[in-house]
Amino acid sequence: MHDVNDVLQADGAKPELVALVEIILGAAKHIAHCVRQGALAGVLGSTEDENIQGETQKKLDVIANQILKDALLENRQVCAIASEEEDTSVAGNPAGTYLVAFDPLDGSSNIDINGQVGTIFTIYPARADVACDSELQFHQPGIQQLCAGYVLYGGSTLLVISVGGATRCFTLDANGNFVLTEAELQIPADTREFAINLSNQRFWRSAFKRYVDDLIAGDTGPRAKNYNMRWNAAMVGDVHRVLMRGGIFSYPSDSRNPSQPAKLRLLYEANPMALLIEGAGGKAFTETQRILTLQPQTLHQRVAVILGSANEVEACLAYLK
Repeated sequence: MHDVNDVLQADGAKPELVALVEIILGAAKHIAHCVRQGALAGVLGSTEDENIQGETQKKLDVIANQILKDALLENRQVCAIASEEEDTSVAGNPAGTYLVAFDPLDGSSNIDINGQVGTIFTIYPARADVACDSELQFHQPGIQQLCAGYVLYGGSTLLVISVGGATRCFTLDANGNFVLTEAELQIPADTREFAINLSNQRFWRSAFKRYVDDLIAGDTGPRAKNYNMRWNAAMVGDVHRVLMRGGIFSYPSDSRNPSQPAKLRLLYEANPMALLIEGAGGKAFTETQRILTLQPQTLHQRVAVILGSANEVEACLAYLK
């Protein structure tokens, strides 16, 4: 059996990068324990605070964020971190060579119902031309990611990760080791499954609404085949399903709030998931361009996301042209 260290080094990752991944995974194991304990540890429910996104923070959001923050800032290789739960980036060691961004607990609305949740993370090279405490450190397109992954907490705790090549899946064993269980994930190019929040359809662009209507029309519509819809209300869960068996996941732009035309964050949600999807043979786009080529403008920038089986993503984009 192969563990994370062996596999990432074989994939060409530097020892320092592998060591940083191990720190993230150590924090994730701590979070996994908190998730398993649930009400027994008093970690369920909401706080009275909102994060920078204007979202009510769950207790476990705050706990998971602090676990990752503490672990990473103790590492001399970390120049700065960014989190969904932090208003600004947080400086680490000015001489550090890596940046880490993360969503500490994606899908936190599922916490209290024992649904799927996970930690999404990404690692970038630190910029020598920018101060350690500047969020401009993170204004790098996704193609510059050195590593991206997520830890999915569920019936088993899974790690899906890429250092720029193949996307691989590991399972946490009884000894606390992540063991390789899927050496190279491959997303089928075609699919009959889609994931989207249909309750938002009245706010979508007419072209995107037409695309989804045609999926729902099934074999009596222009797509001439029946589709199933799946929705976990956690990006990490929906993307994992796509990686394991194909499908298309979409969170399009909408008109609910002109100052916030999209839901998902580019830095620590769209970019790492795009790297994983592409590493498994899929495609990942906004409504107009490949996600990994997008130049970030702000730390918590939001973007539309369309990703998954390559042919279905292309079919969706054709409606939007």
